[in-house]
Amino acid sequence: MRLKRYDRDADHSYTFGVFPTLELLAWQPGQAREVLLHSQGERGAGIAQVRDRCRRAGVPVEVNDRLVERLAPKENVYAVGVFAKYAPRLATDRPHVVLVNPSDMGNLGTIIRTLRGFGLGDLALIRPAADIFDPRVVRASMGALFQLAFAYFDSFDAYRAAFPGHRLYPFMTDGATTLPDARFEATYALVFGGESSGLPPTYRQVGSSIRIPQTNAVDSLNLAVAVGIALYVVSQSAG
Repeated sequence: MRLKRYDRDADHSYTFGVFPTLELLAWQPGQAREVLLHSQGERGAGIAQVRDRCRRAGVPVEVNDRLVERLAPKENVYAVGVFAKYAPRLATDRPHVVLVNPSDMGNLGTIIRTLRGFGLGDLALIRPAADIFDPRVVRASMGALFQLAFAYFDSFDAYRAAFPGHRLYPFMTDGATTLPDARFEATYALVFGGESSGLPPTYRQVGSSIRIPQTNAVDSLNLAVAVGIALYVVSQSAG
């Protein structure tokens, strides 16, 4: 297989860095096709772990400085994992986070890492949406992507039809209930809009709308920050 810079239409993607590559080998070893190493990192303990996990999983390893430098957009990348794209399934009996038209790769990766940090593992993405397999997302997630179940839907209605048992909680700046006062059913879906405009007003009629209290100094919170606040509060109320 001839490798080149990441292409959204390709059947594979990359992990850039030792830690995301270790996460790939820990959680999705069956999807790993090969690992490329840079000679400058050979003495590091992390590279030794990468080699060991590759050996146990039967994943080929190649030292190829030029290819690593060509694939990775940043310097000091000493490991690149090549993995097949895959399509996990969302659970019907676990909470979901639903992102409607997210566009920022860094935000998406940060949200994925935050999800796992608060014990959630199911993410629905409503198109158009950022590419979850983009290496920028993988790197921002620090490899937490490989612990996640995720799925894309062509519309929010398609998501609702697929999971009619989930109680919907859209987060909006004018939501009917403040987050500290909200009560969440066991099988819930926290719904967030994209970075540029959030959710449209029609979502106030969808489930129970929630707002995060804030001052008037800013018009809204960063998407990844809003998701993190919501997950923290929900995790405390569930506990």
